[in-house]
Amino acid sequence: MTKSTIRVLCVDDHRIVREGIALIISRQPDMQVIGSAATGEEAVALFKRERPDVTLMDLQLPTMSGLEAIKAIRLEDAEARIIVLTMYQGDEDIHRSLTAGATTYLLKDTLSDDLIRFVREVHAGRRPIRPDVKARLEERAAQPTLTPREIQVMELVSEGRRNKEIAATLGISEETVQVHLKNIFAKLKVSERTAAVNVALRRGIVHIR
Repeated sequence: MTKSTIRVLCVDDHRIVREGIALIISRQPDMQVIGSAATGEEAVALFKRERPDVTLMDLQLPTMSGLEAIKAIRLEDAEARIIVLTMYQGDEDIHRSLTAGATTYLLKDTLSDDLIRFVREVHAGRRPIRPDVKARLEERAAQPTLTPREIQVMELVSEGRRNKEIAATLGISEETVQVHLKNIFAKLKVSERTAAVNVALRRGIVHIR
């Protein structure tokens, strides 16, 4: 391994994905996978030990999420270069990842040539972004955003909780829950709970665990 070799850390909870990415990267003369992790906790520990040049991070991880791992790694190293590589296509997922400190965002249907190009560009200090990802961010910017409390309410609605249960969980009144739901429906441009859940899932505002 020479000084110019790009050292890559791969984080994904599926072994077959990690092995596939490692195979793609191992074919490049200027890249090497120096570690792989199946959880957010492993990712943070490996990052601290190996100090990779580029980290490929899935968002859907057990216990500590990819988003939480990104934040933890960026606290460890503010210059860490992290590429999100995920199935999540929602505009809110993209926004949260970039806000947390990811350099760029790729979907798992990305061609291997594009993945390699993005690794090289990110290593070089650039912040490439795919047109479809950019379009989703622009779409999000044009829409009203949910407040942290509204997101909490929406998460509980997606779990099938009724207003009384939501009120008890959050320590607020049922009337306040109704006000939050009214605001959520208006922002998501829907008229009832099921439609709100569908939109929230599609946009990555909430996820089914």
